[in-house]
Formats: sequence, structure tokens, C-alpha cells
Amino acid sequence: MKIITTPDPRLREKSEKVHEINDEILDIIENMRKLSLDWEKEHPYELSAAMAAPQMGVNRRIIIVRDDMADKKNATFTALINPEVIKADGKVKTDFEGCLSVPFIYGKVPRASKVRVKAKLEDGTEVRIKATDELARTLLHEIDHLDGVLFIDHIKGVKDAFYEMDDKGDLKPVDYDKKIANNKKLFPDE
Repeated sequence: MKIITTPDPRLREKSEKVHEINDEILDIIENMRKLSLDWEKEHPYELSAAMAAPQMGVNRRIIIVRDDMADKKNATFTALINPEVIKADGKVKTDFEGCLSVPFIYGKVPRASKVRVKAKLEDGTEVRIKATDELARTLLHEIDHLDGVLFIDHIKGVKDAFYEMDDKGDLKPVDYDKKIANNKKLFPDE
């Protein structure tokens, strides 16, 4: 298994609901954890905060979210199966997002600052999560993946919203017209 990137059409598909948590589903989750950490090892300035199953070409409604996004040494993730946004509200905040499946491009994306999500854990327990700020943003980003939506879709056409990382790990604005507007890897249907 590997992380797929734009313009792979599988990233644009709506994922199927998981009806039974079995060994296949648990293997998918374990592969997601491994791929996230492998990706992180190759990206010294970045943290793999979360991942959705479609990012490895698996059309299932599964995401993993890092338990501690402030500590790169804490490499544990919680899996959420069939996550569903119940409510997204609060002040809309714009902040940076990146994605394992959209290499080298980052964006300032507006998102609700509060979200309520319902999902199942690996053991089948149903949970309801109230999240704010960074965790809310992460959950919304990953659940978007399950519906074939990428963070770049939220900022398409916003010329000052796209960034790239330099070799020191700093984000620098991108020339939208030269690198984004007609980029078939990012927007293949254009």
C-alpha cells in the first residue's frame, strides 16, 4: 500500500460505509497508521496529523487522527469508522492546511471552529466528539476526503490562499496564475 496523490481519481470518489468491523477493516487501519508514520519520516518539518482511507486508494469511510498533534514523538492515532459531522458551527477561522495526498501545496482554508462528530471506534463503541480549533479543522478535512473533497477545493480561485514549503520548512506564497490555476494535477477536470 502507498499514499496516493493528486490527480488520482480515487481521491474524488465518495467512500462506502463500513458495515462490519472485521479483520479486513482492522488491517486497513493498521496500514493507515504505518503509512502516516512512514510519510512523516520523509518530511522532517511536518507532522502527519491524520489520514483517510481513500488516501491509500481504499474506498471506505475510515479516518485516523493523531492523539497528540503537538508531540511528534507521540505516534499513536485513534481510528474513527463511519465518522459523520452532526454539526459544524462557531466562528469560521482561516488557517493553514496541508495534505499527504496533495504534495508540496498548502493552503489557508476557512473552516468552522467547532464541530460535533459521531463515529465508531475500532472495538465498535459509538462515540460522539465535540472538537474545537485544530482538532475540528482536522476532522472536517479528513471527513471531506470520505466525500471526495480535497482542501484545495475550498480555496480554488483564491489567489492568495496557496503556499509551498521551502527547504527550511517555512511556508511561502505561491504564484497562483503560474502554479495553481491551470495545474491539471490539482484540478484535473479544468
